[in-house]
Amino acid sequence: MSAASGSEKPSANPSSASDRSGRDDRRGGPDARRSSQSDRLVGWLLVVGLLAVPMAVIPGDDLTIVSLWGFVGAPGSDGTLGVGGYPVWAYFLDQPRSFGSLPASIRAWPLAIGFHLLAAASATAGVALGWEDRRVTGGLLALAAAASLWVAVGVAVRFGAGATAGWLAVLPVGALATLAVAVGVYGSDLRRAVER
Repeated sequence: MSAASGSEKPSANPSSASDRSGRDDRRGGPDARRSSQSDRLVGWLLVVGLLAVPMAVIPGDDLTIVSLWGFVGAPGSDGTLGVGGYPVWAYFLDQPRSFGSLPASIRAWPLAIGFHLLAAASATAGVALGWEDRRVTGGLLALAAAASLWVAVGVAVRFGAGATAGWLAVLPVGALATLAVAVGVYGSDLRRAVER
C-alpha cells in the first residue's frame, strides 16, 4: 500500500478545482456544483408542470387552447356547452396530406413534444437517480421553447396576427413559460456550458 493511499490525489487539471467564478469545487468533489435535492425537486416540478401549459392561447369569443397534446375549445358564444378537444395524434392521422407537405410550424409540433418529454425525463432522472446533467435539461427546455414558439407563430399567422387581427390574437404562453423555467432554473448551468 502506498503512502498516498487514502489521501486525495491532486487534480491534473488545475481548472477543475475551481470554476471560473472562483468557487471552490473540492469540498464535494465533482458533484459540488450540482444542486441540492430540493433544488432538483423544484426544477422537476416546474419541468413536468410545463407539460400541462398550453403552447398558445387564442383568446376571443371561442377561446381555443393549443396544447402539446392537441386543441381544446371552450364553450362558444353560440350557446354550445362543454369543452371540446382534438388530440394531436388524431390531427396528424386525419391529415389528407403527407407530413412533409404540412406547414413548417405544424411539423415543429412533434419536436416541441419531444423536447419537453426529454427535458422531463432528464429532470426525473435527476430527482429519482441523481443523474441529471442540468445543461442538457436546460438546453432541451430552450429547444422546447423555440419549437413551441414556432408552433404559436404559425398559428398566429393563420389567424392573421398583425395583419387582419391584433398582435395578441395568439398568445405564446408555452414558449414564454418554458423559456422562463430554462433561464430561471437552469440559466447558470447553461451560462457555464457556454463559457467553457
